[in-house]
Order: sequence, then C-alpha cells, then structure tokens
Amino acid sequence: MTRQRSKKLSESRKAENISRNATTLDSDQESAHSESESENPSIASKDDEEEELDRLVLGDGAGFKAQLAYDFNAGRNESDGEVAEEDEEAEEGLENVDDADLFFLDAGPSTIDPTALATRASSDEYDDGDAPAWEDSDDDRLTISLAGNPRLRKLRKSEADDVVSGKEYTRRLRRQFERMNPVPEWAKEAARPAKRRRRSSAASNSSLSSNDMDVDDTDISTLPLARLLQNAGSLTRTPTSTNKRPKLRPEVLDIQRSKDIPLVQPSAISSLSFHPEYPVLLSSGLASTLYLHHIAPTAHPTPNPLLTSVHVRNTPIHTSAFLSPNGDKIFFSGRRKYFHIWDMPTGTIQKVTRVYGQKDEQKSMERFKLSPCGTYMALVGTSRKGGGLLNILDAASTQWIASARIEGKNGVADFAWWRDSKGLTIVGKGGEVGEWSIESRSFLARWIDDGYGPTVMTLGGKNGPESLGGDRWIVIGSQSGIVNIYDRRAFASPKNEIIVPERPQPNKTFEQLTKPTSNLEISPDGQLLVFSTKWKKDALRLVHLPSCTVYRNWPTSQTPLGRITAVAFNGESSMLAIANEQGKIRLFEVRS
Repeated sequence: MTRQRSKKLSESRKAENISRNATTLDSDQESAHSESESENPSIASKDDEEEELDRLVLGDGAGFKAQLAYDFNAGRNESDGEVAEEDEEAEEGLENVDDADLFFLDAGPSTIDPTALATRASSDEYDDGDAPAWEDSDDDRLTISLAGNPRLRKLRKSEADDVVSGKEYTRRLRRQFERMNPVPEWAKEAARPAKRRRRSSAASNSSLSSNDMDVDDTDISTLPLARLLQNAGSLTRTPTSTNKRPKLRPEVLDIQRSKDIPLVQPSAISSLSFHPEYPVLLSSGLASTLYLHHIAPTAHPTPNPLLTSVHVRNTPIHTSAFLSPNGDKIFFSGRRKYFHIWDMPTGTIQKVTRVYGQKDEQKSMERFKLSPCGTYMALVGTSRKGGGLLNILDAASTQWIASARIEGKNGVADFAWWRDSKGLTIVGKGGEVGEWSIESRSFLARWIDDGYGPTVMTLGGKNGPESLGGDRWIVIGSQSGIVNIYDRRAFASPKNEIIVPERPQPNKTFEQLTKPTSNLEISPDGQLLVFSTKWKKDALRLVHLPSCTVYRNWPTSQTPLGRITAVAFNGESSMLAIANEQGKIRLFEVRS
C-alpha cells in the first residue's frame, strides 16, 4: 500500500510539473507576443473573431493542457487495469456504427414506399444455394425500375412488376444468366465410375466424355440419349394420328425445305434412319461415328441439335438402324467380323464377334437389316461361286436361327423384310428373286427380274397378298439405272395362293437415271417412292404411288442435293431426309 501511494504521489507531481511547464510556456509566448507588438507598432492587435479562429485551427494552451492530462490519465488507467466511467464514454466512437448510417446516396426525392421496399428486401433469401461470402449494404438502399429500362423488362415476373431492391435485382440477373447458360455436363458432380471389367469374347465396354463417346475396351457409362429416352418429358413422342394421311396428288407435290442438320460430318454418310417413336435421326458413315440429332427445326438457338455421338475406333460404319418397334437399341456394323448393339436405356454397348456355326460363311457383317417386329436380324453372308447367303439371327440373343441361300453369280444384291416379319424377299446379282418364308425355311416362289444387274431392292405399300407378307409394291434398281416396280397383288390368286410367273412384267419402268441405282425407299404410308444414284450429282426422283407417276416440280435444278448416298422417311411420311457424299443432311417437309 505504501509503495502504491508513493507511486501515485510521484505521478501527480509529474502532472503538476507538466502543467506548470505548460503555463510557463504560455506566459513566455504571451510576453514575447507583447514585446513584438511593442517593437512593431504597425502590426494591429487581433480582435476576438480572429483569436477564436486561431484557437480552433492552431489550438491554445488550455486545450493543450487538457489533452495532455487526458492522455496521461488514459495511459495510467490502462497500466493499472482500471477503466473509469468517463473513459468508457470517451472511447465510444464510430466503430460500431453501420456503414449505411455513415454515408447516404442523394438520389433526389423518391416516391417509393420505404416500408414496402424494406419488406421486399427482407424476403430476399438465397433458397437456391449457399449465401454469398460478402454482401454490399448499399444493395438494400438501391432501387431499380425494370419497366423503365427496355433491357431489363425480361427480368419482370409479371406486367405489373416494376421496382425492385438491389438484392432482388442481383438475384434475378443471376437466374437469367443461369437460364441462358446452363451448367455443362463436365461441371456437374459425376457419379463414381464403375469398376473395370475385362474384355469378353462377345462384348466390350465403352468410355464416355461429355456429349460424345469412344467405343473402346474400357469403362462403360450411361449415355446422354439414354437419360433423355428414360425421361418422358425430355422428348415428346411422335403423335399417333387417328386419321389417315391425306392422299397426295400425282405429278405435282407440295414439298418445302426445312432446316438442315447443322453438323457436317467428316465423310460420306452411308446410313440414315428415324426413331420409330421419337423425333430423332440416326446417321453414320465412314468416319466411324454415329450421330443422333433431335429433329426440332424451331429449336433455339440451334435447330435440330445434336443429342450425342459415338465414335467406334477403326470401324468405318456401313449400316446402322434402330430396333423396332420401340427403338430402344441401335445395331451398327462395318466391314469387320463383328457388329455392335447399343442398348440405350442402360447405356451399354455389346460387341458381337461371331455367328456360331457360320464362321466361314460370315466373314463380314457390314450389310444387315432388322425385321419390323424387332425379333430377327438378317446378315448378308460371304459370296460363293454357287450363289449368295443370308444368315437369320435372333435379335435378342444374337444366336443363329436359319440360312437362306439364293442361286446366282456374285451373291446377294439386296433383300427386304416383309411387312409382317414372317419372311424376306431376296434378289441376287444375277437377277433371280426369291420369296423366302421363316416358318417353312424355304422359298415360296422364285422369279426373274426384267432388268440387268440388280443393285438395290425395297418393299412397301399396303393391301398386298397376305401369303407374301402384305406388301403391295416391290421395286428393283439395276446397274443401268433402270428402276422396275411390280404390283405383288398379281402374284397371288383370290384364294391367296401364290402364282408368280417366271418373268413377270413390271407395272412401270423408270429410266430417269443413267448411272447405277444406289438408293430406294418407299414411305411408310405407301404413297411415295424415292430413288437415286450416288454416281451423279442431284440425281434423285420422287414417284407418286399407286399411279407410278414421277413428280415434275421437284427436285428442281436449284435444289442442293449433291451426290446422294442415303435417304429416309420418318414414321409419319411427312419428312424426307437426304444425305450426300459431303457429309450434309438435308431435310424436306412433305405437305400435300
């Protein structure tokens, strides 16, 4: 206690000495000032206003002493650990004052109800994600008119929506940006990859990267199209019309060009087909890639956008097709000893490497066709001197079922499935045509085409003989470019007995082409026939069935077709897709 008292006594004496020194300094300054005034009588004495200004700017002795005593007492109290009540009041400054209370934005008179604005700003919650790491307090004080600015009208929720707070304006801008620029696939959280599996003799796996996929012996992934097809709301199913399509007029056709497929493929397109249920177009070619496009000419910003693509390494694709009637699988193959099956609901790709029991007769699987019922798959076998061979497989198990052999030189030229999938019509390169039944495993009829060197063949139309599948028309193209069309109703008697003459006469012969016929296709409703050749530019014709009349108004000399390599009709017969050697796909809408 004695030591503390002596310490306080010494400190009080120090304060008195400092105050005394300050008083002495002030007296010395005043005496010096009075002496200077006496020595210089020209300098006028200061009035009260000037002295007050000097005190405010330069200070005076009283203020200096008070501040000096305050600093000394504050330091003493801090060293002793004691805080006086007057010091606490002195320390209360502007540290705890909000920035919004220190500054304000002078925007002139406002007609906005501050209560409504505060309520609107308080309701701004970040319910779509985490709260931001930093917030600007000025956002609560800002007001933006959405209706007054033409560029901000798209941010309104209703026509009456006008003034919003700064926070609400920021949130609407963010949502508009996310709506225009969705999160890409690579930025989303990916699921754990499946474990690797070794390659088997019958199947191999695949790897996926974003929108396209390379088929390899690595991990398997779910494809974007598989997710689209599994989601009923992603792609609208093609509507099934209860009314029949209006009959088309002969000679003149109302056909308009639609938006082209935006992607130009790096090679000639060898195969085209439409999905049986969804507006999706499958295309493939020698670039070893399959492309799936969503047929939507009015889509924004890109019409007919690409859904996904699959690249098959070292396998130029010759044929690709959807498996009817659901289109849940895609079969594709090239000039190789294997073919692939893409199961879209699961995203798996199976590689079939052999046809058991037909190893020597099936060395290449580039040419195949799937039955309309989706049960069978027919492969053109290896040519032999004695004729050609077709191998029939089960589409589900890929097991061999039967073989159909037709006599003639150089093997099978082409074939087509019957409408009811109970048989096939096969034409050999020598001109022989055979009607083969799966049930009896034999030919029901054989006849000779009235042409030279058949190249392609197709079936179509309704109300044909039931004993031959129900197709009315059979069309055969040849090396000379001549296209023969036969009415199969003449091949059966009223009692549905097959009576095919050895050399039937065609109902109509088309001689518009001068090069070998490459493509033949009959529309699903049986009203249109398209035939073309890839050996000459813009060489395509449309025929009206059953009048067998070539349309004279289309295509014109200005129709950009190129060297045509593939054609296809959609399921409603309302759209025609034409692919060419340059990798382009043109779409045409058939109206009436």
